[in-house]
Amino acid sequence: METELLARYGLTGEEYRDALPAAIEAARGSMSASTGGRRRFLLDILEALQHAGLVDGVTKPQHGKSTVYRLTVPDFGLVAIIQKGCPNGTHGIRWSAPVWARETYVWWLCDSLNAEPGQYVADGVQRMRNRILDPDDRTVDGVIFHNQLCGTPTRLCPKQERAVQIGAQMVPPPCVYVTPRVDAPTADLNWDGMQQRVFPGILLSLFGIDDQALPAYIGHVGFQRKNGEVRTTISSRFGVGRSTTYRR
Repeated sequence: METELLARYGLTGEEYRDALPAAIEAARGSMSASTGGRRRFLLDILEALQHAGLVDGVTKPQHGKSTVYRLTVPDFGLVAIIQKGCPNGTHGIRWSAPVWARETYVWWLCDSLNAEPGQYVADGVQRMRNRILDPDDRTVDGVIFHNQLCGTPTRLCPKQERAVQIGAQMVPPPCVYVTPRVDAPTADLNWDGMQQRVFPGILLSLFGIDDQALPAYIGHVGFQRKNGEVRTTISSRFGVGRSTTYRR
């Protein structure tokens, strides 16, 4: 124990030992509250879809046993939302797409400010790339990056003009990326972003984005096999005439 260091802060070794257990418990409580806040944020959005009549039902997972939400979409079927934290962690690829879902999405609820959202998405896509490219793996249909910081001064959002009131917060539309379905080892896998899904349009309609405007708000992830290598493209779209493309 650094007694000289403690003395600079006016603490004795005994006071430090007495206070340490309480400090650890407080930190644990703070982390637990943060996790609970993320779950509440996602559930608020999914329940807003139900209240708006865009989905018929939302079944939340049993805490501690699953992180998969089940949505019942009219005239379509079941959609799975897999709740995850920041996409650059090892847990980000620890998921299984349920067999009951017609479409499955990984929703990254990342409240870390260590990197820009685009960097987190790029890291997450690279981590799950082998799973997406494996034709024998039941993979996801898209990824979503969105949490309670989006649209706040700490994480400004270029789609803020589309924000809607959800709970006590003005929430901008999520960043949604369609990922390729791999049924055969073809060269181009959604490289041009032409693959389409159903759920992104339903989700973004909650924010007043209609079918005409929809292509300007849905990003995509694609891969290209060329000369023995696999290239990656990630396109982010923030509205008409506003987009960025990352390629590696």
